[in-house]
Amino acid sequence: MGIKKYKPTSPGRRLGTVSDFAEITKTKPEKNLTSAVRKTGGRNVYGIATRRFIGGGHKRRYRTIDFRRDKDGMPAKVVAIEYDPNRSARIALLNYPDGEKRYILCPEQLTVGMSVVSGAEVEPRVGNCMPLRNIPQGIMVHAIEMIPGTGAKLARSAGSMVQISAKEGEYAQLIMPSGELRRVHLNCRATIGQVGNLDHQNIRLGKAGRMRWLGRKPQQRANAMNPIDHPMGGGEGRTGGGGRPQVGPTGVLSKGGKTRKRRNPTSRFIIRRRRVGR
Repeated sequence: MGIKKYKPTSPGRRLGTVSDFAEITKTKPEKNLTSAVRKTGGRNVYGIATRRFIGGGHKRRYRTIDFRRDKDGMPAKVVAIEYDPNRSARIALLNYPDGEKRYILCPEQLTVGMSVVSGAEVEPRVGNCMPLRNIPQGIMVHAIEMIPGTGAKLARSAGSMVQISAKEGEYAQLIMPSGELRRVHLNCRATIGQVGNLDHQNIRLGKAGRMRWLGRKPQQRANAMNPIDHPMGGGEGRTGGGGRPQVGPTGVLSKGGKTRKRRNPTSRFIIRRRRVGR
């Protein structure tokens, strides 16, 4: 796993970098584990644009990932490491003894030929999935459930990892990648190790065209808009928004503003808030 640079034959090539895909062992996905993805263009079911700057992008198929890891006590062999266009992490193809195949997020140091297993009484090795109750403190985990049996929701992107700091009663205290300290029930499952593809954050796109391939359209500055299009638009010359704080097109604070509901029932599980602006 590394980053590749090309000869600067153009301004885009000069600044852009790509992954060397050295860990990829299979290029075509399993057909029965994929499904079609329909583009939305940032619009909801009523055709109203609810998300700006979305459109275009390369055609892709969704890889069905096993976030539940509910096939307990049955060791599975890693037969391939594949690229997933829908996420920043790599995925690993598992082959179970009964013939079933499943995709999981590929953690760091997981290679082809290794064996992984899920269950309550398994060894805490890389790739194994088990409840937080059976994982020793201080171990790095990823793909963590928030509610037992609902599938992994936390720490699923490339390079993510969560540390188990303590266990009190029926809850475990987890240090999230953002610095947040959160309580999660001990029956929730997690996978041992850190999510792979650590160099994803160091890749530079280099040109606007690569962003369009990913489905992101150009973003216009708010100060360059008209007052009817954005609260920070208008004015004579280059203005700073009239002295008001940075807001979005609907007037909601966009930099450091709190958007979480004050009476969110899950706030009781948060011990320490995340570090904003870092």
